[in-house]
Amino acid sequence: MNALAATSRNFKQAAKLLGLDSKLEKSLLIPFREIKVECTIPKDDGTMASFVGFRVQHDNARGPMKGGIRYHHEVDPDEVNALAQLMTWKTAVANIPYGGAKGGIGCSPGELSISELERLTREFTQKLHDCIGIHTDVPAPDMGTNSQTMAWILDEYSKFHGYSPAVVTGKPVDLGGSLGRDAATGKGVLFAAQALLAEYGKSISDQRFVIQGFGNVGSWAAQLISEAGGKVIAVSDVTGAVKNSNGLDILKLLKHSKESHGVKGFGGGDALDPNLLLMEDCDVLIPAALGGVINRGNANDIRAKFIIEAANHPTDPEADEILSKKGVLILPDIFANSGGVTVSYFEWVQNIQGFMWDEEKVNCELKTYMTRGFKHVKEMCRTHNCDLRMGAFTLGVNRVARATVLRGWGA
Repeated sequence: MNALAATSRNFKQAAKLLGLDSKLEKSLLIPFREIKVECTIPKDDGTMASFVGFRVQHDNARGPMKGGIRYHHEVDPDEVNALAQLMTWKTAVANIPYGGAKGGIGCSPGELSISELERLTREFTQKLHDCIGIHTDVPAPDMGTNSQTMAWILDEYSKFHGYSPAVVTGKPVDLGGSLGRDAATGKGVLFAAQALLAEYGKSISDQRFVIQGFGNVGSWAAQLISEAGGKVIAVSDVTGAVKNSNGLDILKLLKHSKESHGVKGFGGGDALDPNLLLMEDCDVLIPAALGGVINRGNANDIRAKFIIEAANHPTDPEADEILSKKGVLILPDIFANSGGVTVSYFEWVQNIQGFMWDEEKVNCELKTYMTRGFKHVKEMCRTHNCDLRMGAFTLGVNRVARATVLRGWGA
């Protein structure tokens, strides 16, 4: 099932549990605005190249829209639509004053030089500058983009609107980026895992973890879990997978991964078929890579007791049903990976105030938000007698619906 169908299905189920008015339900599902732009730039060899860029702005009932910009050759409008909608519910679950958006450019960033990427980013910003803004829509990095991309957007936007550091988050620290932003999603996953395990009288230190994906989120989650005393027994990335039943030395693995551009060939464990990683015997499984990796084809073979979704939409609704029958507890993505957007919110707040925080304050505030968020999700689970995914969806959808009605919807 594609991301848009799965997200819409979860939304409709939550709307039903909440007893939402059908007209309001339809209104909440339709994006506020979809923008499609053509970006033509001169390449380094003097030839011209054209790319299609777009931005889906889903909802702004609770505040400015917020979401990443991805550079990928398969930027799919349907998926971006789903992710924009998911951001609306995610920011509401995290209880930060934002709505949802997502955007991207259909390009292969690896095939473009730094100067071509800069020209493309500036062209995209010129086409989009009157649709984004500090109190309108605040982009962030995503797949194929980084803090440098945000720096270019900030600079180009500021040419039209004056110096505006709060127009993007995930910037370099030298341009007003927040300390702790790099580790934020991984740290949020750690705090979410601590809250979930504590509910069952367990702690990080007495659990065995398997992590799929060793990019920014997966590697930070592995490092932080390991520091907290957890045993990370298997990890995979695009190059391969590695396993050690006694626990991998994560710091050595990080060093190897950096030097060898992947976990393949790591001497501190045995090679493992990456396709079998999800079925590995463990206590906690953390998918931190692509969407749709847990589906009806492999759900029956998953042996973890807990799944913490660090990736966006890693579990298909069909797999959800199979796993819940098996008694596997799934902490959904719209809560579990909200650490990144929460610290993005802290960055925006710091930029608006012109007053920067130290890293300790950032981490302390993040822990408060994640712990409180878990408590609110659990309250919705009890109210509606539902699982954690529906607890999170009903929490997010209810907050957006209430804000929409309070602002005078249908007047």
